[in-house]
Amino acid sequence: MKGEIAKSYFLQGFNCCQAVVMAFKDELGLSEDEIKKLTIGFGGGLARQRLTCGAVSGMTMVLGALKTDGQDKAQAYALIKAACEEFKAETGSLICAEMLSGEILKDKSTVPEDRTPEYYKKRPCADICYLAAEIAEKYIN
Repeated sequence: MKGEIAKSYFLQGFNCCQAVVMAFKDELGLSEDEIKKLTIGFGGGLARQRLTCGAVSGMTMVLGALKTDGQDKAQAYALIKAACEEFKAETGSLICAEMLSGEILKDKSTVPEDRTPEYYKKRPCADICYLAAEIAEKYIN
């Protein structure tokens, strides 16, 4: 269920991190504006640098907020590592650039592309958001 919500947010123009975290906004007790502000820089693999996938960052934020006490690093790291391993088993990577291909990677600008039908056709991001949210939901439940 959370996967569909995250995918829907991505298709509405949210970045990958925002979309995943927004799927859990009720559980987090944060407003849409708060989530947008906290997560804006993680889109495009950390500010379009194509580093760690924004959906993975969102999944990590959600798990940290909802499944840890914020103190026990060993417990948090084990939980998040397990979720990341599950994500990587499905996608082959945690790295944005490794999940994207072609012309997308040639664009080094910090200016995001307009969200058009062509934009969505070139990217697996909507499905990646779905996956990250589904994994987070599984670990929360």
